[in-house]
Amino acid sequence: MRKTWIASQVRCAAHRWPVVLVVLIAASVFASEPACADDWGCQVFLCLSNPGGPEQYVECVPPVEKLWSALRHGDPFPACESGAGGSGGSGGSGGAGDSGDTSGFSVSKTFASAAYCREDLLYWGGREKSELLCGARGAINVDIGGRLQTRVWWDAGGQSRTITEYYGAGSTQRPYDPMQAAHLFLERMEQEEGSDIGGGG
Repeated sequence: MRKTWIASQVRCAAHRWPVVLVVLIAASVFASEPACADDWGCQVFLCLSNPGGPEQYVECVPPVEKLWSALRHGDPFPACESGAGGSGGSGGSGGAGDSGDTSGFSVSKTFASAAYCREDLLYWGGREKSELLCGARGAINVDIGGRLQTRVWWDAGGQSRTITEYYGAGSTQRPYDPMQAAHLFLERMEQEEGSDIGGGG
């Protein structure tokens, strides 16, 4: 019964309410009753959808810390069932690119690399600093109604550190393609090197 109620609240929120309100409602629900193991995926979804970051609210810290630990160990993304007898969820097989869809919302997980990163997290590392690396472990994209709502980079510049990009209602941030970051980074490096050579006379 509780699982069905949470799933219906997630579906309703995905279509009608601002995400901040959803997180506040979820926080009050989690605080008033002990959470069931089955609710973990729905808790994680609500927390990841928060424009202020997945751990802005104290009620989100335990489920999100559990998520980071699970992902570090290669565990699949937790499921958020769509209702009684529902088969939807935000789960996957544990590999790069896990995704799921539940009645208007979906969550996908991708491991970060030079091929999928934020430009400001790219750096030269490896042997002789000749390998382009990403300073995050992975990214989680939350889509609501077929549109990117938030992207959370996890273990970004340190374990348990996150960077949240919010693209929902009221956001002035423009979505970008993380698969283009390496190209832009290398292009910028070339321009900087060119200006150093030209200005060093």
